[in-house]
Amino acid sequence: MTADKTVLMNAIRHFVPVTDSDEAVIDQLFEPYRLEPNDFFLTAGEVCRYVGFVTTGLLRYYLLDDGDEHTYDFSTEQTFTCNYESFLPQTPSTRYIQAVEPTTMLRISYDNLQELYKRLQHGQQFGRLIAEHLFVVMLQKLTAFYRETADERYDSFIRLFPNLIDRLPQYIVASYIGVKPQSLSRIRAQRAGKHY
Repeated sequence: MTADKTVLMNAIRHFVPVTDSDEAVIDQLFEPYRLEPNDFFLTAGEVCRYVGFVTTGLLRYYLLDDGDEHTYDFSTEQTFTCNYESFLPQTPSTRYIQAVEPTTMLRISYDNLQELYKRLQHGQQFGRLIAEHLFVVMLQKLTAFYRETADERYDSFIRLFPNLIDRLPQYIVASYIGVKPQSLSRIRAQRAGKHY
C-alpha cells in the first residue's frame, strides 16, 4: 500500500473502524490523480463524477457571478474534495473546483463509492458521518459570512486555514472573505499598524 493510501486509511479511520478486508476494498476502488496549477477537478456545466482525497496540494472552490469569481472554500492536504450538490444527484455543477498548486489525490468514482458503502463493514455509517460533517462545516461558514464583518471573516480565514495565507494569491483570499483586493490590503495594513 502506498503512503498516500495509508493517509487516506487514517482519514477514514477518523470516522469509522477499518478492517483488513476494508483496506483491500479501499485500495482497489481509489485511483491516483494529479492536477497542475489552474487545472480543474470540476467545471460548471460538468457532472461531478468523483470524490477526491487530497494528499498534496491545494484546491479552491468558486462560482462565477456576472464574471466575478467568488471563492467559498478550499481543500488542503488530507481533506476530501467534491461538489456534492452535483455528485449526489449526478446533475451538472454550477461551481468550479480548481487546483491552486500542483495537487495529487486519490479519487473514487460515484459508482465505486456506492460499492464502497456496500462492501465496507461500516460503509453506510462512513457515508452518513462524512455528509453530516460537511453539512455542519458549510453551515458554519455560511452563517459566518452573513454575520461577520470583513475583518472578522479575515480572522476566521486565518483560524480555519492558518497555512494558506502564504500559499494563496491575494485576490483569492479577498474573494473568500468577500472584499476587493484593495480592501484586503487595507485590512492587512491596519493590522501591521500602517494607516491606509
